[in-house]
Amino acid sequence: MVKDSSLRAKIILVLVTAALLALAGLLAVVWLPRWWAQRVGDVVDGRMSTGIVAGILCGLVFTLIPLLLLRRVFTRRGSLGSRVAWLVSATVLAAPNLTTLGIVLGDGDAAHAGQRILDVEAPAFRTASAIGAVVAAVLAVMWWALMASRRRHKRQIAQLQAGTHDRDDKPS
Repeated sequence: MVKDSSLRAKIILVLVTAALLALAGLLAVVWLPRWWAQRVGDVVDGRMSTGIVAGILCGLVFTLIPLLLLRRVFTRRGSLGSRVAWLVSATVLAAPNLTTLGIVLGDGDAAHAGQRILDVEAPAFRTASAIGAVVAAVLAVMWWALMASRRRHKRQIAQLQAGTHDRDDKPS
């Protein structure tokens, strides 16, 4: 009897989660692009220079930080739960860029409305955001390469020191 109620609770939890995810997906497609474009338009207020600065900062920050967080997802350390938490955090932090990308690539009514809003109220934001995202991706790759180089260098030093100690310990 306990097993049946436990199974029933799990099935209900899965169904509720699926319904909430479907609702979130619907909101993301119907409401989010228009809302995001209006928020960006409020910040930029039709000024191209502000659109460029806001776009570069948005592209840079909301790409670089999620990419650095994603590194934690693919390490061998940590439990599955912690990896999922890092993945969710990276996705939430990437949401502004993902929403802008959805506006640019989307073909729904909300995406088209978002495109028109960004054209009028946030000139140059989309292009500057793409440039900031590319710069952030390059910086993340450079950071990962630097960290890999440092780890390799530390291993080599440890191996050399271990070899030196072995030589010093041997009698002549």
